[in-house]
Amino acid sequence: MLKSMSSSDDHLVSMIVSSTGKSHLRQIHAVLLRTSLIRSSDVFHHFLSRLALSLVPRDLDYSRRVFSQRSNPSVSHCNTMIRAFSVSETPGEGLRLFRSLRRKTFPPANPLSSSFALKCCIKSGDLLGGLQIHGKIFSDGFLSDSLLLTTLMDFYSTCENSAAACKVFDEIPKRDTVSYNVLISCFLRNKRTRDVLFLFDKMMKEVDGCVKPDGVTCLLALQACASLGALDFGKQVHDFIDGNGLGGALNLNNTLVSMYSRCGSMDKAYEVFNRMRERNVVSWTAMISGLAINGFGKEAIEAFEEMLKCGISPEGHTLTGLLSACSHSGLVREGMMFFDRLKSGEFMMKPNLHHYGCIVDLLGRARLLDKAYSLVQSMEVKPDSTIWRTLLGACRVQGNVELGERVISHLIELKAEEAGDYVLLLNTYSSVGNWEKVAELRSLMKEKRIHTKPGWSAMEVQGQVHEFIVDDVSHPRKEEIYKMLAEINQQLKIAGYVAEVASELHNLDSEEEKGHALTYHSEKLAIAFGILMTPPGTTIRVTKNLRTCDDCHNFAKFVSRVYDRVVIVRDRSRFHQFKGGFCSCNDFW
Repeated sequence: MLKSMSSSDDHLVSMIVSSTGKSHLRQIHAVLLRTSLIRSSDVFHHFLSRLALSLVPRDLDYSRRVFSQRSNPSVSHCNTMIRAFSVSETPGEGLRLFRSLRRKTFPPANPLSSSFALKCCIKSGDLLGGLQIHGKIFSDGFLSDSLLLTTLMDFYSTCENSAAACKVFDEIPKRDTVSYNVLISCFLRNKRTRDVLFLFDKMMKEVDGCVKPDGVTCLLALQACASLGALDFGKQVHDFIDGNGLGGALNLNNTLVSMYSRCGSMDKAYEVFNRMRERNVVSWTAMISGLAINGFGKEAIEAFEEMLKCGISPEGHTLTGLLSACSHSGLVREGMMFFDRLKSGEFMMKPNLHHYGCIVDLLGRARLLDKAYSLVQSMEVKPDSTIWRTLLGACRVQGNVELGERVISHLIELKAEEAGDYVLLLNTYSSVGNWEKVAELRSLMKEKRIHTKPGWSAMEVQGQVHEFIVDDVSHPRKEEIYKMLAEINQQLKIAGYVAEVASELHNLDSEEEKGHALTYHSEKLAIAFGILMTPPGTTIRVTKNLRTCDDCHNFAKFVSRVYDRVVIVRDRSRFHQFKGGFCSCNDFW
C-alpha cells in the first residue's frame, strides 16, 4: 500500500490523518525519511500531531525523538509538543520548551503557545510559572484573546485563587459559555457555592445568544445546590434541563438524583431515577447513598438487591452507601452480614477504609464500643484519622471518656488531630460534667493554637440562600428574626421544651446562663427565619456545616410538633427529618 502511495503532500497528509496505529505511523515515517518529504513543514506538522496527540496509547518518547530531528521547528511544531507535554506526566518539559521558543522566535510565540504552557502549569501545579506566563500575556498584547484568558482563569481556579480568576473573567472581551463554566467551576472548588447560583442565574438572563447554560453548567449548578441544600433553585435547574433537551444525559440524571437526595427530597430523587431510560452503577450508587443519608436503611438494601438482579456489579462507593444506610438505620445484623460478604470476596473487592469506617460507626451507634475498638485494632489496613474520628464520635454519644482519650492519643500519633476532634472530646467531658478536664483541654487547644471552625446554617427562601452564624446580627431582618425566635422559645417552653444545657461547653454559673448561651445557635436562627418567611405547613430545610448539637436537635423536634411543620436539617453527616416531635435518626446521630 505504501509503495503505491502518491507522492503528493495532500495524499500523504490524508494517509497520516487516517493512520490506525503506531506500526502504520512507523511505515509512514520511513517513507517520509526516504523521500525527504519530512522536510515539508505542513507534512511534518501533521505527522507530529498524529504521533504526539492522537496516537493511543500516546508515545511521547517517540514524539520527542521525531521533534528533536527538526533543525528549525516552527511555532506550530513547538505548540504541538507543548500541548502533548501538558497532558503527560512530564509537564515541566512543556514549560521549558515554551521558554526556549520565546527566546528563539519573534514575535514571541503566539496565544496558543501561552495557552498550552498554562496547561502545563495547571498539570504540574506550578504557580510561579503561571504567574510569569500571565505577565508575558500582558506584555505580548494577548489580552484580547478570549480563549487564552479562559485558560488563564482555569489556571487560577486550579490554584484556588478565585479573586484572580474573577479579575481575569472581567477582562475577557467576549465571554462565552466555556468562560462562564470555568469561573463557576472555580467558585465551586473554592466553596463559593452561592456565587455559583448567582452566575447560573446571570447566564439565564443574558440576552447574548452565545452565552447559555449547557450540560456542564447544569452539572456544576446542581452540585452547588446539593452543597447548599437549595432545593428550589435545583428545581429551576431541573426545569432548564428538561426544557432544553438535556434530560436524556445520564450524568445529569445521576447528578439530579444526588442533588434531590442531598436536599432531603427523596420523592423527587426517586421520580428522576424511575424515569431514567438508562442506569449505570453511578445511578444506583446515588440512589442507595441518598436513601442512606435520609435514614431509609431498608429501602437502600432493597435498591442494592435490585441492582444486583439487574446484573450491575457494585463499586466501592456503592458498598459505602449500603453500609452507611445500615449504620444510620441501626441495622446491625444486616450491616455485619454485608460486611462479611464483602470480606469474603463476593463483590470482587476488599474492604477499604471507608467500609471499615461505616462498620465502626454502625457498632458505635449500637453502643458496641468495645467491639468497634477491637475491629479497628484488627483491621487489615492501617486505620486513618477518619476511622479514629468515627470512634471518637461514638465515645461522645456514650460519654466514654477513657476510650475518647485513647482515641485522641492515636490521632496525635498520626499527627492528624483537628479542632473538631478536640470539640468531640470537650463534648464528652461536658456530658459527664467534668469541667476540670474541659478547662485543661481548652488550655491545651490554646497552647497548640487550635481554632475551631465557625458553625453556619443556611436555608433557601424564594430561590435565595440565607446564611446564619451563632448570635448573627448581619441579616437585614435580624430584629424580626430575633423577635420570632423569642416567640418560638416561649411557645416551646409551654409545650415542655427544656434546654439541653449539657450542649453548652462552657462552665457557666447557672443553668439559666447555659440555656441563654444556647438560644442563638445558627440553626435556631435559620428555623426562626423559615417560620417567619414561609406559609404555615411549609417544610423548613436547613443545611449546617457541623454536627447539630443535642439542644438544637431537641429544639427542632419541639418546633415540628408545636408548629406542625416538617423540619429537615442536614448536618455534616446526615439528614434529620423532624415530624410530629420525632426525628428520623431515632435520636442517635
